[in-house]
Amino acid sequence: MPGLIRGVARTAVVAGTATAVSNRVSRRQAGRWAAQEQQAYDEQGYQQQQAYQEPAYAPPPAAAPAADVDMDTKLEQLRQLGELKQQGVLSEAEFEVQKDRILHG
Repeated sequence: MPGLIRGVARTAVVAGTATAVSNRVSRRQAGRWAAQEQQAYDEQGYQQQQAYQEPAYAPPPAAAPAADVDMDTKLEQLRQLGELKQQGVLSEAEFEVQKDRILHG
């Protein structure tokens, strides 16, 4: 009987050791796969981020001219508008609409 118990004990130790080694290998392998998947996911995310970046927009237009230059332009437009009204090209209503557009944008 002692030989039988010794044989069972040895089998239990071998089986326990094999299970522990197998579990350790499985965990290590799962960790490696997870690291590879994470790296692939990061690379894919980086590529998608580059693909979906906001498009570059054109630079904003140059700053508006100084107020005195702008006023000179408006005055010239109003003079031309007045001449067109005097010549009969524009009616009073059309003149007022265009004058408001020039003065108030």
